[in-house]
Amino acid sequence: MTRPMPQTPAPALELPLVDGGRFTLSEQRPDHFTLIVFYRGWHCPICRGYLQQLQTALHELESLGVRTVAVSADTGERARRTVDEWHLDRLPVAYGQPEDSMRQWGLYLSKGVKEPEPDLFGEPGVYLIKPDGTVHMAAINSMPAARPRIEDLLLAIKYFIDTDYPARGEA
Repeated sequence: MTRPMPQTPAPALELPLVDGGRFTLSEQRPDHFTLIVFYRGWHCPICRGYLQQLQTALHELESLGVRTVAVSADTGERARRTVDEWHLDRLPVAYGQPEDSMRQWGLYLSKGVKEPEPDLFGEPGVYLIKPDGTVHMAAINSMPAARPRIEDLLLAIKYFIDTDYPARGEA
């Protein structure tokens, strides 16, 4: 398995958004970062809490010059349920990530073992992408637990911006 390395170009990412339009990473022009949060899908209660916390932090992220998107392999129907049932009225939610894209992003993949898990889905990942399209930070999980806390992520982003902290992990 390969993963995108810090200071190198991020893989392409272009997916439909639940509320219309498309998310295209190469077209993002944030002041500082694009925050991509890969989540397991509608079936995951831990993802529900995480994305709700992320939505609560959107205003602060936007004030830091960070654009945010949540991404899963869910179908459009399941992604719509995610937005509606989890009350994600401000968080952009992209869906339909194919297996090859999940692998390009270095996500761990799991096979569904119980209802309502889909046959195959990606485990969580959090990426910060610089405006030039390179990877600044990656946090990849093989399980739904132990993701970067949203509060910690906000503090890290502020620090990265305030100190012009370079991407690490490239060696």
